[in-house]
Amino acid sequence: MSAYEQISDLPMTIESVERRRYTEKTTSGFDRTTTEFRLAGDGVIGRGEDVTYETEDHAALVGTDPIDVEGEWTIDELSARLDEIDLFAHKPPEQAYFRNYRRWAVESAALDLALRQRGESLGECLGREPEPVRFVVSTRLGEPPTTDRVEELLALDDELEFKLDPTPDWPEEAFTTLRETGAVRILDLKGWYEGTDVDVEADPELYRDVFAAFPAEIVEDAAFTPETRPLVEPQADRLSFDYPIDGVESLESLPVEPGWCNIKPSRFGTLESLFETIAYCEERGIELYGGGQFELASGRTAIQTLAALFYPDGPNDVAPREFNDPESSPPYPMSPIRPDRDAVGFEF
Repeated sequence: MSAYEQISDLPMTIESVERRRYTEKTTSGFDRTTTEFRLAGDGVIGRGEDVTYETEDHAALVGTDPIDVEGEWTIDELSARLDEIDLFAHKPPEQAYFRNYRRWAVESAALDLALRQRGESLGECLGREPEPVRFVVSTRLGEPPTTDRVEELLALDDELEFKLDPTPDWPEEAFTTLRETGAVRILDLKGWYEGTDVDVEADPELYRDVFAAFPAEIVEDAAFTPETRPLVEPQADRLSFDYPIDGVESLESLPVEPGWCNIKPSRFGTLESLFETIAYCEERGIELYGGGQFELASGRTAIQTLAALFYPDGPNDVAPREFNDPESSPPYPMSPIRPDRDAVGFEF
């Protein structure tokens, strides 16, 4: 039985729907806003976080009625009901894929609620034992690029590992310094992003430098252009994809079969698509690791829980929130982070 089949018939009672908005600064230099959907019933609350990036999309929810999902449901029935509801009825989203982000918030809240009403964790429901989660710290080198933050964090914990975003303006000494640390696990080229603040040009010189400086590390979201394809295709076994992956079909449509896949649950929208994709990767030998979206609330523990159950030893980009909070100070949590054996629902 698949993971989705194991949860699809879980019953739940939804008596009310509420929302809570969060806003905090990040170490990446922008203010993050998210909205947590809270489904309540039988004296417990299920939580799921909408990680839509545009603050205006969250502001449009203020003063509006919650979604109409009160009643008795199974996970599968509620998902079918959500097919009929426009979660952006008051204002179309700035980006079409934000619809998946909000859908994930509601579906993950529903799963959290169903599990809490049973008094069990996701691991108990699936018959999987959660394991300690290895994590990497994701960061950019700033403007102008320097390795200062990486070196400062390594001075505090020399076993930390990193996911970094190379850009064409990285100086040669940055490649040298970072390679010598031996702490870099993922290089995210962001070549598939379009119309965002983090788009990175598919520069063949950058790709050549990355592949040469880091000959064994994972390279994420490399773009396939006439200039980069000859560099990228031979690296398929260590390629990973994030931005374009929202289900099995998107994996099958990639130019190559990658060795790795970054699982960001919010990109999938539905629980069914998420678990179907995880199973597809497991069957085909595609290695997995988890990814985050600067979650400020329950979304962070949800991605840590999924990592603990399905890919605990991967270079998971699910570091505790302290690493994204500019007001946090040492000591920081160390990898691996250990799940709470008394957790219920989607708790880590």
